[in-house]
Amino acid sequence: MALRDITLGQFFPGTSPIHNLDPRAKLVAMICYIVALFMGQWFVTYAILLAVLAGVVAVSTVKPKALVRGLKPVVFILVFTAVLNVFYTPGEPLASFWIFTITKEGVLHAFFMVVRIIMLITCTFLLTYTTSPLSLTDGLESLMGPLKKIHVPVHELSMMMSIALRFIPTLIEETDKIMSAQKARGADFDSGNLVQKAKALIPLLVPLFISAFRRADELATAMECRCYHGGEGRTRMKQLHYRPGDVLFMAGALVLAVFIGVLGHWGL
Repeated sequence: MALRDITLGQFFPGTSPIHNLDPRAKLVAMICYIVALFMGQWFVTYAILLAVLAGVVAVSTVKPKALVRGLKPVVFILVFTAVLNVFYTPGEPLASFWIFTITKEGVLHAFFMVVRIIMLITCTFLLTYTTSPLSLTDGLESLMGPLKKIHVPVHELSMMMSIALRFIPTLIEETDKIMSAQKARGADFDSGNLVQKAKALIPLLVPLFISAFRRADELATAMECRCYHGGEGRTRMKQLHYRPGDVLFMAGALVLAVFIGVLGHWGL
């Protein structure tokens, strides 16, 4: 797996209907979709959710290749989750060897869990691919606005989340450069057992942390020089306004969540 396969936090500009949606509408729809994912019980509900996700991806004009590439870093997590569910879920035995028993319920549970994780990650990637970091910050701050009444630092939280997302691609690019420089000096990150590979990463982590702290300090200095302050009194170049399409998108996501919940209650 190459570091360039990690695409979380990247934004692909476009003019598709999904790109043009209000960021708050996309956030609300994503939350409804995630809730629906966890209410699904059987093949029918997951087929509906997969069809909806495929339709949104098609409308967004985001290349499926980019989504598949973004899933590569979590292959290990998917395999590990599937193995745990296959061997440790009680039920009707299908095969047995040594101390391990594969059950019918375990296989089904593993399949649904893997599908659920894939769709969850794809949905999250689609949000970051079609929403700029600035719009995402404004959307988060607007949705969490009611929490200001209980003195929650809404602006600071939304700003931290958006900056973290924004700098993921930058840090990945920096890591790739440091790895190339270390390999040119004779470092080996690929051979050896797990412990040796972990030790080989130490010369990589030190300059990476130094670079990350330097970038954070430069960003803080630049914001102070521009007299930046968030929260009350801050104006925005682009004001957020709900349009009919945004309301329809959120309503459709809510209807989908309720429909999947009803089907899940029936065991479908």
